[in-house]
Amino acid sequence: MGRNKEFDPDAALRSALELFWRKGYEATSMQDLVDHLGVNRGSLYATFGSKHALYLRALDRYCELKGEVSLGLLSRPGAALPAVRELVLLYAAESLDDPDRKGCLVTNTAVEVLPEDEQAERRVASALDELETAIAGALLRARAQGELRPDADPRALARFLVTFLQGLRVIGKTADGRRRLEDAVEQALGLLH
Repeated sequence: MGRNKEFDPDAALRSALELFWRKGYEATSMQDLVDHLGVNRGSLYATFGSKHALYLRALDRYCELKGEVSLGLLSRPGAALPAVRELVLLYAAESLDDPDRKGCLVTNTAVEVLPEDEQAERRVASALDELETAIAGALLRARAQGELRPDADPRALARFLVTFLQGLRVIGKTADGRRRLEDAVEQALGLLH
């Protein structure tokens, strides 16, 4: 009969996600993970395989959690345009209110490990596509409900917003990003009418 694992893999994954998000992939060593998670190296390898495999699982978890929030917000019944505005404001608030200035793990991954890492690249592309599709769907509803001008292109506007939201995450990592973010958010929200 095999031994039970000495740790909760889900809790370890959450802790690893936080560490990778704060430090980045390259700056996080296997020893950092061992120390941060309080799990021995052998157990980490036996459960997750490698640092890279653990990083990909952490990225998947991050995308799942953030996707649930975005999809939940954008798929609410009723007026759609306020939900899109709320999403923009949520991204801005998360960027401005994070004392660690971690940014977005998807954006950080795109900047740090792409294009050399095809597995990470697929995950980044999928996360951005899912967000774009959710925003475009809300904007299509907004146009159909008369909230968005009839000549608006929901897909093009969604692509702009995804790019803009990722830019918010990058600028939010800077020490003096508040004024830039606030002005940029005001301009972006001005497009949503």
